[in-house]
Amino acid sequence: MESQPEEKKSNNKLLLVLLGLLLIGNGIFAWLWLQERGRANTVVIEKQNVIIESDNVKANLLDLQQQYATLQTNDKTLNEDLDAKRAQIADLLEQAEKHKGDAYIISKLKKETETLRKIMQHYVIEIDSLNTMNKVIIAEKEKVTSDLHSEKEKTSKLSKDKEALSNTINLGSILKAENPTVKGVKFRSGGKKEIETTKASRVERIKVSFVLGENKIAKKGNRTVFVRITTPDGKELCKSPDEDNMVKFNGGKGFYAAREDVSYSNEDVAVDVFCASPNPFIAGKYLIDIICDDVIVGQSSITLK
Repeated sequence: MESQPEEKKSNNKLLLVLLGLLLIGNGIFAWLWLQERGRANTVVIEKQNVIIESDNVKANLLDLQQQYATLQTNDKTLNEDLDAKRAQIADLLEQAEKHKGDAYIISKLKKETETLRKIMQHYVIEIDSLNTMNKVIIAEKEKVTSDLHSEKEKTSKLSKDKEALSNTINLGSILKAENPTVKGVKFRSGGKKEIETTKASRVERIKVSFVLGENKIAKKGNRTVFVRITTPDGKELCKSPDEDNMVKFNGGKGFYAAREDVSYSNEDVAVDVFCASPNPFIAGKYLIDIICDDVIVGQSSITLK
């Protein structure tokens, strides 16, 4: 009878031990569960933070991409650098999208984004400096162009004034055949005696007399004076119609009837020119042009009966 209470006590102790072990096991399990739950929550939070950071990096890269797009310059080397940086930003955007859950890569991309932003600030300063320099250069170029234009206008005016003065001098230096007279003459005594006649059938020569007037600004020296005669039938009187008997005058050319070499020394000099005809003279009016230095310097006429 006494062994039963002892056995009962032993059983109770065992139950207490088992209960204690169960409680301890449950406690350990609960602790492990809480630990695991905490780690899971941490992972989720970290994952969410990485995604948020990835979105921020992408947003910064897009903003940076727009800012780089606004940078414009005419400098070839600088443009090549800018193009390289724009390509790098596009590559970083692809990586940010591809590895948006990778904290290490996102962190690396963030640093590269910050570096690109600092570089961009340097580019902004450099471009502003170049633009300022270009404005100065453009302003200087415009001034030089304006000054050059003014100088060209001055030179053109001086040239025109010089040309006008030269023309004035040239006009002033033209000799004048003063007091021209025209006679029909025939010769006697072996050509020593002249007889004036107005009958065409008797005329052997047309004598043109004039004075090359005094001109102090004309060039001294020998002059050749030409007499051009237009006959009543509208022809030009000449020995023969070839190039050797042509003379230039007032921008044109024509045949001359006779020529005379004159020594001119800026003083009046009397000149007589005798004009012959290969054919008999005909009745009518003859027009006379006196030419010197390619210019008509005197005119007259004669009418033969």
